[in-house]
Amino acid sequence: MDKSCVRTVDVSKITEAVRQLAMNTTSNVPKGAIHGLEQAYLKEESPVGKEVIRQILENHRIAREESVPACQDTGVAMLFIEVGQDVRFVGGDLYEAINEGVRQGYIEGYLRKSIVTDPLFERVNTGDNTPAVIYVDIVPGANVKVMFAAKGGGAENMSGLIMLPPAAGVEGVKQFVIDQVRKAGPNPCPPIVVGVGIGGTFDRVALLAKRAVLRDVGTTNPHPKYARLEEELLEEINKLGIGPQGFGGRTTGLAVNIEFAPCHIASLPVACNLNCHAGPHDSIVL
Repeated sequence: MDKSCVRTVDVSKITEAVRQLAMNTTSNVPKGAIHGLEQAYLKEESPVGKEVIRQILENHRIAREESVPACQDTGVAMLFIEVGQDVRFVGGDLYEAINEGVRQGYIEGYLRKSIVTDPLFERVNTGDNTPAVIYVDIVPGANVKVMFAAKGGGAENMSGLIMLPPAAGVEGVKQFVIDQVRKAGPNPCPPIVVGVGIGGTFDRVALLAKRAVLRDVGTTNPHPKYARLEEELLEEINKLGIGPQGFGGRTTGLAVNIEFAPCHIASLPVACNLNCHAGPHDSIVL
């Protein structure tokens, strides 16, 4: 291997990137979501629903201008790291560096800490929102992309996964997703983004849905059939009448994002992951 091609990155840069993202992302709702809310405001026919969207937009304006979280639930810190295969980390452990960035960002930014040490027997708050949920992918090149998402508990609790028989087909997938949104009702703070994973395995499909829900509002799946399915699902979801914050109206969903992967001939895994209208996420490339 030609060592001259290797780029050295000190993990302290990762810590600083994560710290910045944690402090800034929770205050700055993605532009795609803001645009989606603005369009929904123009289309909403329910007077109450329209007023709710107006207040949501005003809330996000204040959060952005005053650098305060758009929502009190600053969530689970989720980090998706893309590491170029020509990168070599120095200065410490990558995972420890990521968690240190979360720790600094949540403490310095006065963000709510929501992580407990033990899920069942000893639910004691860790006090700094660590450990983060971390996914690392190796990609071509010599850059490091750090993507941060603050995943709120209310929306996350409305997630669902099913192992359908392949014969269930498109209609089976649609029915599962629509039923999941219907059951969720106002709990995930609509208008929502609906992330759908299709294919893979039991574990992979959940990650597909999580990646899908973090895709920017206004983007579509590049595969025309899946793009059409996104449109059809969004239309059906907005017919449910749940409306903004559950007060009724035609705006229950801002977007349906689908990601898919190959799967076993005997399987049709489907996962549904929901995000509130804020859906804070952002990234830095080092």
